[in-house]
Amino acid sequence: MSKQELPVLASADSCCATTLSAPLAPDAAAELAGAFKALGDPVRLRLLSLIAAAGGDEVCVCELTPAFELSQPTISHHLKVLREAGLLTSERRATWVYYRIVPAALQRLSEVLAVPGVPARA
Repeated sequence: MSKQELPVLASADSCCATTLSAPLAPDAAAELAGAFKALGDPVRLRLLSLIAAAGGDEVCVCELTPAFELSQPTISHHLKVLREAGLLTSERRATWVYYRIVPAALQRLSEVLAVPGVPARA
């Protein structure tokens, strides 16, 4: 696994194209690739889905760890990768860290994958 740092996604009000109706600019593609790379691991994808399933509420790392047969430091590492990719925010309270989805980042990933003229499934 590569140890390169993942760039944080640009804000949703970026000037770059957000759907495949127009080619991505090289810098936008690089930003998005970092987020998609972060999601390329099954553990990170599951973590993101567990946090997203909270419906916008924050989730404590203590609630996420039991869902995996991995150590707490390994889970924290995966959460750090998602946070550095701009997909999660976190807040430390005493010994625990609470995570929340960054809706604008997920929306941007969703928009770039949207196929023009094809309605989204409900």
